[in-house]
Amino acid sequence: MKCLLALRAILAHCPVRAISAAVLMLGLALAAPPAWPDAYPSRPIHLIVNFAPGGTGDIVARIVGSQLSTELGQSVIVENRPGAGGTVGARDVANATPDGYTMTVAQTPEIAINPYFMKGAGYNPLKDLQPLALASLVPLALVVPEAAPYSTMADFVTFLRTTQQPVTFASAGVGTPGHLAGEYLKLKLNNRMTHVPYKGAAPALNDVVGGQVDFYFPGFPAALPLMQGGKVKLLAVSSAKRAPTASEIPTVAEATGIANFDFTLWVGFFAPHGIAPELAARLNTQINKILLEPAIKSRLENDGAQIAALSIDQFTAFVQREIDKYKDVIKAADIKSE
Repeated sequence: MKCLLALRAILAHCPVRAISAAVLMLGLALAAPPAWPDAYPSRPIHLIVNFAPGGTGDIVARIVGSQLSTELGQSVIVENRPGAGGTVGARDVANATPDGYTMTVAQTPEIAINPYFMKGAGYNPLKDLQPLALASLVPLALVVPEAAPYSTMADFVTFLRTTQQPVTFASAGVGTPGHLAGEYLKLKLNNRMTHVPYKGAAPALNDVVGGQVDFYFPGFPAALPLMQGGKVKLLAVSSAKRAPTASEIPTVAEATGIANFDFTLWVGFFAPHGIAPELAARLNTQINKILLEPAIKSRLENDGAQIAALSIDQFTAFVQREIDKYKDVIKAADIKSE
């Protein structure tokens, strides 16, 4: 109050033109956004991974986080907050302060799938989170037991369309990309197929190897060694493009003619909604630069990932397309949460 009275006394003795100029300058100063890019970062940055250590998102977070720490001259701390299909960590970040010090390294399930069929996710991916950068796309691989009577995708499609036998497909759990890829194949080829959910990729793969289920869409990096070891047949990849490390394997779309068959496990960086646009742009540039460094790009591609350096607008549009695609499959297949 004393400050306001003093300001009023000063203004009372100033010319009108000077008062107007002062008010204008004060308004501009108050309206100007904080100088985030110059001051940032002044303390450690936290990257929240929404699944347990060792998975694809965790690997990307640690590779990029280590280099980001070097580039920005500040510690980058990777924290694993698993739970509820990735929604626990994603919700925490959605509710965090949008200052660039808390981000999530999120994947397909917690952004494009789970909020649309699970009850109580607690966040809206594109309203509560700001897409920053797409880190990698990992194709899924359609694998069948080594003893299966078909060795090509074309033969497998013929089998699915003509067999009167029961057909089963595995997944790492309800609502995972592998589950929805199987459901989409079911919708297109054979509505009599039965989904068999497992608690993770490892037990699902074990039962494919053992012949207890007919097929599965695991992540490509997990499937390739099993194919090379003669334990499964890898018939096709689920992405729109062939995998760089196994270019001889066709895509499902190529082998079947099913249009728009494109299912991947992708990893991206997200901040809480409301982050300053110039800071988001700076992080997008920095993360893309790191991903395109030859050593890092090669390391991720050797693990079966595809690198796509997108702008924020391009990544946001990509996320919206992914959400729309999975919502359509969830509705068509009538998938319910467990």
